[in-house]
Amino acid sequence: MLTAFARAFRTPDLRKKLLFTLGIIVVYRVGTHIPIPGVDYKNVQSCMNLADSNRGLFSLINMFSGGALLQITVFALGIMPYITASIILQLLTVVIPRLEALKKEGQAGTAKITQYTRYLTVALAILQGTGLVATARSGALFSGCPVANQIVPDQSIFTTITMVVTMTAGTCVVMWLGELITDRGIGNGMSILMFISIAATFPSALWTVKLQGKLADGWIEFGTVILVGLFMVGLVVFVEQAQRRIPVQYAKRMIGRRSYGGTSTYIPLKVNQAGVIPVIFASSLLYIPSLVAQFSKGNSGWKTWVTDNLTKGDHPIYITLYFLLIVFFAFFYVAISFNPEEVADNMKKYGGFIPGIRAGRPTAEYLSYVLNRITWPGSLYLGIIALVPTVALVGFNANQNFPFGGTSILIIVGVGLETVKQIESQLQQRNYEGFLR
Repeated sequence: MLTAFARAFRTPDLRKKLLFTLGIIVVYRVGTHIPIPGVDYKNVQSCMNLADSNRGLFSLINMFSGGALLQITVFALGIMPYITASIILQLLTVVIPRLEALKKEGQAGTAKITQYTRYLTVALAILQGTGLVATARSGALFSGCPVANQIVPDQSIFTTITMVVTMTAGTCVVMWLGELITDRGIGNGMSILMFISIAATFPSALWTVKLQGKLADGWIEFGTVILVGLFMVGLVVFVEQAQRRIPVQYAKRMIGRRSYGGTSTYIPLKVNQAGVIPVIFASSLLYIPSLVAQFSKGNSGWKTWVTDNLTKGDHPIYITLYFLLIVFFAFFYVAISFNPEEVADNMKKYGGFIPGIRAGRPTAEYLSYVLNRITWPGSLYLGIIALVPTVALVGFNANQNFPFGGTSILIIVGVGLETVKQIESQLQQRNYEGFLR
């Protein structure tokens, strides 16, 4: 990987793309430290130092914003509204025929879906920004902080609208920066910004583990976390690269005097087809009851049960539900993202078949069978990786943003592998030697 980056910097046009990407990253990180108008920054920092480490849903969103959410900065919402909008539209593609038709139209349809994603991102940013401002005004953003109610001193309508508009504009700028990286830089811009947001929280999280450690002034815990992190990175790389290759043979066809087909290829089915999406879905769904209980008044029975069982990451009921939801969403996402009938019909249309399997419905049934078989280990792997922060909570007294948690490692490794592959492919195009010299 380091060799690929070194070669890329020696190539003039790739060096410009890498420097442009680094410049956008610097701009993005600067924006995550600029507070929005109407917020008392000193009170925010006081609450940040005293706040409880387990913040539920805020902890997850804060990780995707690079720590900007809880500091209520210009880029407080980060890339999360765009991720949510992309997932929603991807799910709606299966339900709404119009979106499914656009998806099949090629580049023009993809551009239209991208435009819809931008509109939905702005709407979600307004919604999430309003919720964040309301939470900050009520003091629920930092429960237990004595000055939590004074984070937003001026609670007038004008100040509230200004804060929401500022955060929405910040989300639009983040979306624009991501598209600039995609067009003029290296890699997928949104994935790169997500990568930077998560990586930015690593140093402070690692140092917190060292400060909270008790063995050899915390260095033993620190070293153990590093070793566990390296092991997890190796495991994630191994599983993310693993795939089941289903061979496909195309029959020869004579068109005029020319022969077409007769080639052999394969359908790559990844062990982890769903990626990190099941973990995000399961985390968000589990945090909704605790979020509702936090804003509800009184001491009803359901609120007490939710507070006792679904707000602590090391509770057995929480762990069991979390694991089962990850497995469920892994199968759910694979079912809506991969259509065996459509793949079988396309193969039959172009004269392709799987050796030993008849074309048409038997091929679709075979693909479904194989997909279900490899989704089981993939979903169990996701569940085990996602439970690492829970083990850290018990073993190292860490917080929910444990540096080598399942969500962060999956995103870091996935984006890193994809970016390196793009750099290597562009290097191969520029250094390719033909048959004639």
